[in-house]
Amino acid sequence: MVLDDLGSSLRGTLDKLRGKSRLSEEDIEEIVKEIQRSLLSADVDVSLVMELSDNIEARSLEEEPPAGTPARDFVLRIVYEELVDLIGESTELPLEEQTILLAGLQGSGKTTSAAKMAWWFSTKGLRPAVIQTDTFRPGAYEQAQEMAGRAEVDYYGNPDSEDPVEIARKGLEETSEADVHIVDTAGRHALEDDLIDEIEQIEGVADPDTSLLVLDAAIGQGAKEQAQQFDESIGIDGVVITKLDGTAKGGGALTAVDQTDSSIAFLGTGEEVQDVERFEPDGFISRLLGMGDLGQLAERVERAMAETDIEEEDWDPEDMLQGQFSLNDMQKQMEAMNNMGPLDQVMDMIPGFGGGIKDQLPDDAMDVTQERMHTFSVIMDSMTDAEKEYPKAIGASQIERIARGSGTSEDEVRELLQQYKMMERTIKQFQGMGSDQEMQRMMQQMQQQGGGGGGMGGMGPF
Repeated sequence: MVLDDLGSSLRGTLDKLRGKSRLSEEDIEEIVKEIQRSLLSADVDVSLVMELSDNIEARSLEEEPPAGTPARDFVLRIVYEELVDLIGESTELPLEEQTILLAGLQGSGKTTSAAKMAWWFSTKGLRPAVIQTDTFRPGAYEQAQEMAGRAEVDYYGNPDSEDPVEIARKGLEETSEADVHIVDTAGRHALEDDLIDEIEQIEGVADPDTSLLVLDAAIGQGAKEQAQQFDESIGIDGVVITKLDGTAKGGGALTAVDQTDSSIAFLGTGEEVQDVERFEPDGFISRLLGMGDLGQLAERVERAMAETDIEEEDWDPEDMLQGQFSLNDMQKQMEAMNNMGPLDQVMDMIPGFGGGIKDQLPDDAMDVTQERMHTFSVIMDSMTDAEKEYPKAIGASQIERIARGSGTSEDEVRELLQQYKMMERTIKQFQGMGSDQEMQRMMQQMQQQGGGGGGMGGMGPF
């Protein structure tokens, strides 16, 4: 994920303080230089880096750490607070009727972001509509229509019109019953006068409550000038950072936020319309520093369970803690995990799993894990209901038949059954928990072991 390198570098720098109870000036000077290198390599603007590092250095020297606080934890808190202060609050977007105007260069991800934002508002009980005014880019109308269809939201565009201002006016009229109007505008390969003129005219018609600048996380140092020009033209209230699932450094987007004196509204984390997060600075920086993000994790779990229950209303995950654990339960649990999104993103949200532990895993560990989950699901689809309900009764002849039917090997079927046994043992441990304190102790032991015997959250060695 974008900014992973920055997060990993910052965590590595802070880990040099492990075991120290007091900080010397030399320690602080070395740490600040490492932080500067980390931020500069992530494409954060030089002046911003110097301001941030100066603040961290001054506070580390002047403030007295609380009694008994290790040096690493003390500096970690200062870095956390300064980064949160740099990014500022999330862009204010009330859950009520409003019009949002999207601006940005071509290829920044405006059209995809419009559909993602519309989907997000629809999950909050509002009726959104996407209005596509881009008459410059071939295929813009069709792409926006397809994305809006996937998001299951209202859509307006006119492929026969060459007047984006008129499209905006007509679109607002045709979608008047919508609560939230998201107006997508054209982009160019560079900031040109005609682009600025066009978006200013659309702004005059749309009269947006909020104008958001959409930025590709890979933009780098060019973000500063781009953000400044759009801000002077229409006034930027917030930023949408896209393609956070890629390998770009991402620091340029942080620079744009500072340059426009605005804030971040949304994060795009993948290609699907559901791959969007409402930006929350505390959780974002906490995740970056390997401290987890329980708020975002809870939201993903809730969404995943809702999507899983749509397909199988008679399955309740709490039943696993009451009675027998079957392969049906395991398959539904895997489906719920899959609905939560890529495992590397989910791990970042779990305190103790993101950061340090994930940094130690091979680069392809998460991809391998997702592949194994998919293989296991295919194998279970080739089983009978009785086999999934009573997997202990599966013998050699059944393993041979299941492998043949699923197009997998017998070893992979046995591996699934072994994984099931490990999960069953974990579930039985939870069933035996007599109090919240015992449950907490077990979770702490699992975290110290790296997540339940080498796997993901007690799911074994996926």
